[in-house]
Amino acid sequence: MNCRETERLLPAYVDDELDLEHSLEVEEHLGECRACASALRQQRALKEAVAARAPYYAAPAELRELVRRQAAAHFGLANLRPSRLPGHSFWWAQRWLAVAAASVLAVAVIWKVAPGPLRSVPDTIESQVVASHVRSLLASHLMDVPSSDHHTVKPWFTGKLDFAPEVPDLSGEGFTLVGGRLDYLNGRTVAALVYRRRNHTINLFTWPSQSADHGAQRSTRDGFHVVHWNRGGMEWWAVSDLNAEELLEVAGRG
Repeated sequence: MNCRETERLLPAYVDDELDLEHSLEVEEHLGECRACASALRQQRALKEAVAARAPYYAAPAELRELVRRQAAAHFGLANLRPSRLPGHSFWWAQRWLAVAAASVLAVAVIWKVAPGPLRSVPDTIESQVVASHVRSLLASHLMDVPSSDHHTVKPWFTGKLDFAPEVPDLSGEGFTLVGGRLDYLNGRTVAALVYRRRNHTINLFTWPSQSADHGAQRSTRDGFHVVHWNRGGMEWWAVSDLNAEELLEVAGRG
């Protein structure tokens, strides 16, 4: 099982909804892949936070009826109520109803408990980027492939990602490539390229994007400088305790 398959099955694994065969396959992969193990910890932490903080409400009759009609239509039995569905279809209908209701409740809870206006997607990703940077330093998992050779780091990602990440040569600007690793951001597995300048570590994250190109946007979060840009169908995030002016040089070449 690879990272992409594990990423797809993680939500069901966290909720104990996988059969034994798939559960064992996921567990085997998690024991070998630190990026997916980190994603599992994040999903479990989110589940625990929602369980601890989210209020519980009985679904109103109107919502139950709406979900019932959609579930019945989904199974091609629009004129039947769930209680009249045959065995296997009834089981799947119950699952579908539960997922649909949980989704509606999750949206309502997030809308209600989020402090102030909901943050934009870029701000949420920024938080993840900084957290991943800090985690890579604290957990001593900075690199899966330690190397200063671009011809070693770039091909290492082959088969581990659904894209081929560019590995910029920043040596001319004084940034030394020291390796790379897999990470998990924005709901997907991404490439993390690691550079150093003097005693400062820079994490450079990248993954495909459908957003329009834009120049470097600089910000600061939790004491770290962050630079974000889109170029050529790829999203880039650089984070470090290096001063912002020097970090911006990464965006000029990354």
